[in-house]
Amino acid sequence: MHITRYTDYSLRVLIYLSMQGGDRLSTIQQIADSYEISRNHLMKVVHHLNKKGYIETVRGKHGGMRLHMPPDKINIGILVRETEQDLNVVECFSSKNRCGITPVCGLRSMFGEALNAFLSVLDKYTLADVIDDGHQSQVLRLLQIA
Repeated sequence: MHITRYTDYSLRVLIYLSMQGGDRLSTIQQIADSYEISRNHLMKVVHHLNKKGYIETVRGKHGGMRLHMPPDKINIGILVRETEQDLNVVECFSSKNRCGITPVCGLRSMFGEALNAFLSVLDKYTLADVIDDGHQSQVLRLLQIA
């Protein structure tokens, strides 16, 4: 299973905002600078996270974004499902499947079971689990959050 950059960046935005805490606003540029990633990629990610209700945005000169819900209410498994456009780990999961042996091949069920196990593990965790691992001060320092 490969998680796309889109999902990776979605998680990074949420981690950054959770480390900011409270009502403090952050900008896309601050997050891009902290992670040394593309501001343009983050704009799409932030739009999606806002649309899904994970974050709220404030427009204007002193605007920015913050978490819209507590970190313990943001489920990692659900987030991955909402940000990954294609969880088809093999072609036979796709509506465009062209493999001739699909009806008799055992790989489909094996990969289906593996995908379900992968997502099941992620379903056990929230954003709070990601940030509450005893390394908050190190994360704050690495992200240059004052």
